[in-house]
Amino acid sequence: MLKTMVFVGLLLAVATAHSAEIKLHGVLDIRATSASTLDSYVDGGYGKFTSHDGENVSLAQAGSELIIEWDTGITANIVANAYSDENETIIGITEAFLKYRSLPNSSGYRWQTKAGIFYPEISLENNAYAWASRNTLNSSAINTWLGEEIRVLGSELALTRLGKFNDSDFDLTFAATAFVNNDPAGAMLSWHGWNIGNRQTLWTDSRAIPDFRARMPGYDLNGQAAKSDPFLELDDNWGFHVRSKVKFHRKGQLTLGYYDNNATPYMVENGQYGWRTRFTHVGFSWRLPNAYEFTAQYLTGDTLMQSPTRRDVVNNDYASGYVAVSKRIKKHRVTLRLEEFSITDNDQTVGDNNNEYGKSATANYTYRYSKPWLLSVEYNWINSHRPARMYTNQAVNLVERQWQFAARYFF
Repeated sequence: MLKTMVFVGLLLAVATAHSAEIKLHGVLDIRATSASTLDSYVDGGYGKFTSHDGENVSLAQAGSELIIEWDTGITANIVANAYSDENETIIGITEAFLKYRSLPNSSGYRWQTKAGIFYPEISLENNAYAWASRNTLNSSAINTWLGEEIRVLGSELALTRLGKFNDSDFDLTFAATAFVNNDPAGAMLSWHGWNIGNRQTLWTDSRAIPDFRARMPGYDLNGQAAKSDPFLELDDNWGFHVRSKVKFHRKGQLTLGYYDNNATPYMVENGQYGWRTRFTHVGFSWRLPNAYEFTAQYLTGDTLMQSPTRRDVVNNDYASGYVAVSKRIKKHRVTLRLEEFSITDNDQTVGDNNNEYGKSATANYTYRYSKPWLLSVEYNWINSHRPARMYTNQAVNLVERQWQFAARYFF
């Protein structure tokens, strides 16, 4: 954290010396929650919400986004987030990168490069400051997982063909990212399953692993650390993410991409294992008449972790998808999201059943009290089948429900 503060200070000094434009945006999110669930996945439980069972009041997010812009087309972006509830108070960096975007040439082609710590461009709903979700309080299962385990240290190169230069109604983008520091990604998805929340893992943070039989002495995963650090580099292999986007002017977009962390699945250091995690993602959003918005996203992939002798210990296929409809009526907005998710366990490891199937529904009402203030009420419902809950004497089939009341201030 100290190194990050020094880096921010240096950027501000350089910006002041070279007459750069400095912008600061962010979000403050205070919530009251009433939930019927288990101990939260955030603290190593099998509960599928960020909050625990019962009533809670929390600082759900205090996010800030510092942007420094130079007239050369270079920008520096630093995103920090803080969270506080009855269990912990944490603060740290979630993204920090430099970006350069060229001017378009006479044919309408524009290059963009980005280097540093950042999210691969996948989410269609986390489009507010500090990676907050605009229309709902909790992200979908897909983007909850991305916020928890998927972050890269690397560089992206993107080429965009601008439609307005070519008498076209859409812009077309192709991009490729090479990265490191995401080798353990897939561990938490396998061991606690898909969840619905808004907590982003800080760059220096780690996640508690649920209890299950295979972690006991004498079993295959006895050497696993008590917490998983998703942003480690274990084998010096480069991963990659490729994506394309068709952006229709003032209408919507279609996205397609493939992520592969290229991790060595039998590498282990200090109880942290490499997980070869790969997935394909596709997304679609569209503005409909009468202020309706439609969004859909689907992600499917696999993850593999092996013993040092290259025997499969965890070998899972996974998939999740959602559809969402949002309607704005002056200062009011109503959003409904429906989801389905699954994990298929393909290995024979005793005491580590990762199979899962579930469905969820989210209904959100938001009132814009003033330009910066949004008042929201949200209901979340999850019905899931997860055999791993039997390891802690909990129901394999479980319905979890949650009400949230939030005041969010965007600046």
